[in-house]
Amino acid sequence: MVDKTQIISAVTAAMEQAPKRKFQESIDITINLKHVDMAQPKNRIDETILLPQAIGVKKIAVLGKGDIVSQARNAGVDIIIGPEEIERLGGAPREARKLAGQYDYFLAETAVMPLVGRWLGQRLGPRGKMPQPIPMGQDITPIVERLRNSVKIRSKDRLNMSVKIGNTAMSADAVAENVDAVLKRVLGRLENGELNVRSVYVKTTMGPAVKVM
Repeated sequence: MVDKTQIISAVTAAMEQAPKRKFQESIDITINLKHVDMAQPKNRIDETILLPQAIGVKKIAVLGKGDIVSQARNAGVDIIIGPEEIERLGGAPREARKLAGQYDYFLAETAVMPLVGRWLGQRLGPRGKMPQPIPMGQDITPIVERLRNSVKIRSKDRLNMSVKIGNTAMSADAVAENVDAVLKRVLGRLENGELNVRSVYVKTTMGPAVKVM
């Protein structure tokens, strides 16, 4: 595993080398793999990772009706979509695509999952955003809280992947904690750990990439 001081050094360099902007930039990590057969679905990375340091509000959508709706309102989710709206979106592909791109995570009560699969699966599935099924009666509040501090990293069939792990308003130490959390999860999924990693970089939105390993 990469030494924590090495991560902090790379993050600090990325933040210092970034051109000064009047807006807050995101900080991303890019992981490049090697000697991994991505033609095999079992080797692909698709992980939701809880970050130790929050990086900003994630947009969460809840699909369903009844009790889950009142829970969703109390949890402060960004949008609630009922069964009729799910079906309507199935006939509005442009709007459905916009919805899939606009929200980070989707939760759906199990009763509407067949509807979601039929009408929205084509829009959500390829983006890795199929909803997490919620059984009737389950409290969604802790799930929403966890997702707000989580990121999703996916390789699909490629040997590289990127994900936001911070912003320029955070300290280098805080961003480094998130880098460490992402690396540990990804390395834990690789058959040969670090031996399957070609390189890792961090960068701000507009700044140069700085090598971590």
